[in-house]
Amino acid sequence: MKTQITQGLVISLIFLFGTLFALRQNHISYADHSYTYAPSERLAAVKEFADLALQHARDDFRDTATPLFVDGLAVADYQPVTWKNEGETWVPSNLANQQNFFRTLVGLSKLSGDKTYATAARSAMQYGFENLQHENGLIYWGGHRFLDLASGEAVGEGYRHEFKFTLPFYEWMYEVDPEATVKFIKAFWNAHILDWAKLDMNRHGHYEDELGKLWAHEFEGAPPFFEGDGLTFINAGTDLIYAGLILYQFTGEKGALDWSLKLAEQYVNARHPDTQLGVYQYSKPIRRDTPPAEGPLPTTSNYGDRAENQFAADFGEVAKEGYIIRNPSAIYGNNAIIQLQMAEQLGEEGKRLMKWTIDGMLAWARYGYDGENNLAKPILADGTDLTGYAIKRDGYFGKKGQRFQADEAPMILFWSYALAYRLSEDERLWQTLREMGKGYGLGDLGTSPGKSMKLDFATTQSDPLAIYGLIEIIQAHPSQAYKELAETIGENIIEHRRVNGLFVPSEDHLYANLSAVEPLALLALEAALSGKQDQIPRYNGGSGYFHGPHDDYGRTTDKAVLWSATR
Repeated sequence: MKTQITQGLVISLIFLFGTLFALRQNHISYADHSYTYAPSERLAAVKEFADLALQHARDDFRDTATPLFVDGLAVADYQPVTWKNEGETWVPSNLANQQNFFRTLVGLSKLSGDKTYATAARSAMQYGFENLQHENGLIYWGGHRFLDLASGEAVGEGYRHEFKFTLPFYEWMYEVDPEATVKFIKAFWNAHILDWAKLDMNRHGHYEDELGKLWAHEFEGAPPFFEGDGLTFINAGTDLIYAGLILYQFTGEKGALDWSLKLAEQYVNARHPDTQLGVYQYSKPIRRDTPPAEGPLPTTSNYGDRAENQFAADFGEVAKEGYIIRNPSAIYGNNAIIQLQMAEQLGEEGKRLMKWTIDGMLAWARYGYDGENNLAKPILADGTDLTGYAIKRDGYFGKKGQRFQADEAPMILFWSYALAYRLSEDERLWQTLREMGKGYGLGDLGTSPGKSMKLDFATTQSDPLAIYGLIEIIQAHPSQAYKELAETIGENIIEHRRVNGLFVPSEDHLYANLSAVEPLALLALEAALSGKQDQIPRYNGGSGYFHGPHDDYGRTTDKAVLWSATR
């Protein structure tokens, strides 16, 4: 009798596990839309991370608690990260640096049905609008300002408002407080455009600026690389372009659309006429002081174009700051992603923006990418390969004797080129993407999407941006194999980048940034496999940072002090 019961139990267990296995197979079926949603290890990992943040990262550092969060936690004991300045210890809460964290909380509520997480994000952002927004519209946040939770004071470097690829979660901000969001975006443009007639702009803006006439200004234009008071870096310009385009979506203000496209076109007009490569900036700083004829060169912009000072003797007219492409991430990664995403949303009104962006990406694939070795070559915008070039004088771009070297193509390009391919179906982009896939250890993506694939399902790749690239490919061609590869990367993230419930780049990292991309990527994968991709916040490649003086490091960034710190 006992033997029969045991045998029956074993048979039942075998049937149960077989059923569960079959269900799991259905869970990753996308092409026939047969996915039946059920909580997964991915969702559980993100939920644990969010619960830890809500438990340990909330602001209770003074007599009265607020709904704000500290920027990060120590992996070992969940203690808040700190910043030391002139003997004081600050506890940083930088809302600009927490936008991906808010995306994670909102996305988690969407997928889990638990509104607790989105409510926490809403409360923090609402508090920021009510308590940290300057009367002119700017917020005390970004590259040089944050709220010190220990004192309740905004600290940092005075007047400087700065964004560089911050790309906030504007949709959420607008949902929380439409009026305050619109006010911020207008103040943002107002503070950072120095001369509307030629769109001279700067990464730094003044908190005390009064709102001017914005879109009512007259645009006269200026030739590429005009001398200006600002530094028209593409990381700062992209934030302005994005803010203006999304303001147009919110309010229908045609001026916001027109000026955003004008700004985007400034970078296009400054591309090298022969190659269409570049540019990092479309102006050059006014030379107010003469650099020395010999010896080390000053690195500040009051001496004019720093590339010209350091390299004109060897390369002539092409030696410009805007024409040096050492790391393609800015132009062909971050800028490309947000411009392509917005172009897609804009439809007919975004066609020019999409063409500009894809043309530039094709140019870099031709001149700057070593596909055989998956390397990004250091180049000038005329196509000159700087690999191996030894710097002759100390200066802004390096020390005397230092040689330019090719580096592995940044993973963000895998995402940007996958997005560009999905939107254009240009075969040249696919072939570039295919070489990148091999270089990142993903195997062969195929001669064309879904054909002759040799994917590596044993890959150790755990970069969350690889998931975003694969999601774009899945949207273009919903192959089961691509989904399984994306799941493998998700499993690798959980295994290798999740420590003590928090997400870090490696098991040796000491501090976890709440705005880590890993949990957001896991949610994106979960949503893509469940057919709910449109229900969660769309990641746009943005990230925050703080730059300022630290007692132990000098003037540095939170990335150097906190997020890169290892055992």
